[in-house]
Amino acid sequence: MAIAYLGLGTNIGNKRRNMITAAALLAERVGDILALSGFYETEPWGFESENFFLNAAVKLKTSFSPLELLRITQRIEKELGRAEKSSGVYHDRIIDIDILLYEDEVLQIPELTLPHPLMHERKFVMEPLAEIAPFVVHPVLKERIIDLKERL
Repeated sequence: MAIAYLGLGTNIGNKRRNMITAAALLAERVGDILALSGFYETEPWGFESENFFLNAAVKLKTSFSPLELLRITQRIEKELGRAEKSSGVYHDRIIDIDILLYEDEVLQIPELTLPHPLMHERKFVMEPLAEIAPFVVHPVLKERIIDLKERL
């Protein structure tokens, strides 16, 4: 079993329901949710939109590998109505599920980079993550999540 941290985000539709449904599907299909942060309302990052986001972080225990976890989260996104993942151009989305950390794994393959390469630059990721994992150490930067968040 592995511990993974995921970031959740939504900025269209019934945002609270999108987040709760995504968390419920993760619990049903991926593993035990050990912690769920509060929901944080944030401005869009990387694009213009009138729609603010709700963001959260999830800590879960899973028996799936990182790639299996990625495929499951992508299926959940599609089921909830997400048409496609962003490929450098960001846009409004009904749900976004990102793998932030998977144990202390460092991975860089075309489908997935671990830890998430931009997480430490994004306050909307680091605030909810610091709520549930303040003393977890980023496996590349070798700093605690709380310290990375405080620098933003």
